[in-house]
Amino acid sequence: MSDERPHETPCTEVLGELWLLLDHECPQGRGDALRRHLDECGPCLEHFGIEEHLKELLARKCGNEQAPDALKERLRTSIRQTVLEQAQVTVEHGPRGRTVEVELRTRTTDTAPPQRVQVHED
Repeated sequence: MSDERPHETPCTEVLGELWLLLDHECPQGRGDALRRHLDECGPCLEHFGIEEHLKELLARKCGNEQAPDALKERLRTSIRQTVLEQAQVTVEHGPRGRTVEVELRTRTTDTAPPQRVQVHED
């Protein structure tokens, strides 16, 4: 997907987080990094535009309809499986609460170290 220039944030990560950006669910710093990448990378920006259009179309066509619970559960299961296939997730319980660490697996051609995210819950 890359336009062959090196980016601070790899294209695979940006494409994996487009819906978080579209739904305004990214932390501010992460959203800024994703937007910088989109400003620099035409192919990712094009993909973002397609996803943005799809989101608008779904909102317009589905309106206030609610998805059946069985469909929601199948989607959750599918998303969970995809995340587990693409990342190594570690959950630790300690005296300071629960810590969740997600290490994204990157392509073997990427020279950047694995991306790690830690969340602490009290």
